[in-house]
Amino acid sequence: MPNDQQSLAKTIFMTQYDVAIIGSGPGGYVAAIRCAQLGMKTAIIEKYSTLGGTCLNVGCIPSKALLDSSHHYEDAITHFKEHGIEIPGEIKVNLAQMISRKQAVVDQTCAGVKFLMDKNKIDVYEGMGSFKDATHVNIKKNDDKTETIEAKNIIIATGSKPASLPFIKIDKERIITSTEALKLKEIPKHLIVIGGGVIGLELGQVYKRLGSEVTVVEYMDRIIPGMDAGLSKELMKVMKKQKVAFSLSHKVKSVERKGNEVIVKADNQKGEEVVFKGDYCLVSVGRRPYTDGLNVEAAGVKLDPKGTIAVNDHLQTNVPNIYAIGDVVRGAMLAHKAEEEGSVVAEIIAGQKPHIDYNLIPGVVYTWPEVAAVGKTEEELKTLGIEYKVGQFPMRALGRSRASMDLDGFVKILADKKTDEVLGVHMIGARCADLIAEAVTAMEFRASAEDIARMSHSHPTYAEAVKEAALAATGNRALHV
Repeated sequence: MPNDQQSLAKTIFMTQYDVAIIGSGPGGYVAAIRCAQLGMKTAIIEKYSTLGGTCLNVGCIPSKALLDSSHHYEDAITHFKEHGIEIPGEIKVNLAQMISRKQAVVDQTCAGVKFLMDKNKIDVYEGMGSFKDATHVNIKKNDDKTETIEAKNIIIATGSKPASLPFIKIDKERIITSTEALKLKEIPKHLIVIGGGVIGLELGQVYKRLGSEVTVVEYMDRIIPGMDAGLSKELMKVMKKQKVAFSLSHKVKSVERKGNEVIVKADNQKGEEVVFKGDYCLVSVGRRPYTDGLNVEAAGVKLDPKGTIAVNDHLQTNVPNIYAIGDVVRGAMLAHKAEEEGSVVAEIIAGQKPHIDYNLIPGVVYTWPEVAAVGKTEEELKTLGIEYKVGQFPMRALGRSRASMDLDGFVKILADKKTDEVLGVHMIGARCADLIAEAVTAMEFRASAEDIARMSHSHPTYAEAVKEAALAATGNRALHV
């Protein structure tokens, strides 16, 4: 057959879709489901053998599994006796079983995503997706064969990878990222954590509970620097009680491995060199957008200098039929933010007019106590010149907190000084990851502090702290302090 006829045959039989999504993390698979619900023929492309992306495989889900397992162990050795629970013999950690349970949770969750793809009749392609042009995607499979599909619209949802520092060589054995920290074969004697953000603190707490000495080295003058300063201060105070060591305002300048020892050198605020020695070093200095191998140039899609894909308010790239969502675009790198964007893009393609209020995307740190926030911080309100009032209530004043022995933390509500509209809610304490949803709901409907204060909250619950903080914000009316 002549070449032009072969080309024509390929074009005729090429699979065509309304939407093709590259990446199957929370943003990608939710976009796929919503597209299918809206009647579009949909394909999703994933280079790994399991769906779910970073979040389900090596991020949110496995880290929460280890946080829960290590929390149970910590409770058993520190609190069970006080609760009247006596366990004969020594309580031991079986790290292999802990990691195995974590993997079982991951496997079950990823299988659930595959079930949802099948249920919604979404075609799943396993292989590395890359642009051939603005409407065609090449899929390179594990056997090196390449298949090409055509789509009227394409959504980039390739997520992010752990970032590092230029002088650090990640060997994945002793100098590790969060991915390796989720499957260690031994409990570190001394884990040095570079970075006092969400990932470093969560995994640092896991191994501290299991018996590791943990030192957090942070460049900024406080941990979780993107959150309200009050939360940073309280979390560090609590984690210091848990015997986690902190070195703030330290600029790491070298990380070197010698056998089974890792040596980290940093300059402190005075410019003096400080040396940290441990058997493992977790590099958790953030994440970077992952567009490697995507060949966006072939489609004409532009990246900004940081490697982020530039999009407009409709998450549309400079190429009208190509969209991008999640960690590859601007904004917080959060799974639930990616999910919202996935749904929004599907609805935009379908001709609807959805919206996202990025101010109401909550942020959570899953340490214990948990940290959660939504809306503006005090620092942001001061910068914007907005006059506000503060209502704060301590968790230890709650009957529920005393019953569970979870006394640390507080809820803080920031409200407009003139209108009483809630502008930000910041909390640290037991189950704050769940409690923050009340604040998001209230702020979505532009509630005032008075509105929340007038709502009945079940007793005894941690949620009562939200009501009490709202009472405090309306004029020192908190009842239980």
